[in-house]
Amino acid sequence: MNIVLLGAPGAGKGTQAAKLVEEFGVAHISTGDILRAAVKAGTPLGLQAKSYMDAGELVPDEVVIGLVKDRLTKDDAQKGFILDGFPRTTVQAVALDAELSAMGKDLDAAVAVEVDPEAIVARLTSRRMCRVCGFIGSKANEVCPKCGGEMYQRADDNETTVRNRLDVYAKATAPLIDYYRGCNLLVEIDGAQAVDDVYADVKKALNL
Repeated sequence: MNIVLLGAPGAGKGTQAAKLVEEFGVAHISTGDILRAAVKAGTPLGLQAKSYMDAGELVPDEVVIGLVKDRLTKDDAQKGFILDGFPRTTVQAVALDAELSAMGKDLDAAVAVEVDPEAIVARLTSRRMCRVCGFIGSKANEVCPKCGGEMYQRADDNETTVRNRLDVYAKATAPLIDYYRGCNLLVEIDGAQAVDDVYADVKKALNL
């Protein structure tokens, strides 16, 4: 299973990826996680990426492509992978195709999780994350239900930044839908359903 997960920020891609990883044991390659780890570690790449991420802008292609290329060479990605948050532009998609071809790999599908933008704004601005274990909950969670850690709102989850991220997505990333449709790889899923219903549709679309 080699797939790309598409959808606006907050559409639920990460949740679906986690369920696929748990059931099928493939590698979940999230550029967001890779970049946030670099920011937390204070690496030169992390510091470079932080200014873009805080403003809701896309990190430059060459930075992201290099990170993903390196990640695809790891042992756990050899039995399958889920790309979550990459590619975000058609330039990145073409670069990914070239890298996969050089590795002797093919994409099986591009799964697009579709959710109404206003629903995403409401979803993301109420999102909270645990500082200790990374659990993602809502503003109803004053403390982490998993470890009791402090819950906080990520800097990029305020309404202004969320709307900017959605605008960036619409302009730069939405053309990927047409790109993968043209490659006969596109599968569209209604992401407004309950999580388990979305997952059932994803598995059905992938013949799993």
